[in-house]
Amino acid sequence: MQRNVGGYDRIVRGVLGIWLVVIAAAAYQDDKRERAAIAGIAGLGLLQNVWTGFCGGNYLLGVDTTGDSCAVE
Repeated sequence: MQRNVGGYDRIVRGVLGIWLVVIAAAAYQDDKRERAAIAGIAGLGLLQNVWTGFCGGNYLLGVDTTGDSCAVE
C-alpha cells in the first residue's frame, strides 16, 4: 500500500477520528448503542487512515494528499 493521506488531510482525519471515538464513548454511556457503534466504527476508520497513511477511498478516486498540494491524478 502506497501512502495517499498526508498534510492537513491527515490532521483533520485525526481530530475527527478522536472526536468520533469520544462521541461513541458518551453515546455508549447513555445507552445509545447503535449511535455508539456507528460513531466508533467511523472514528476508528479515520484513525486507521491516519496511522497507516492510506485511504481506500482516496485510492479508488485517484486522490493523493501526501504532496505539497492536494492533487488529483
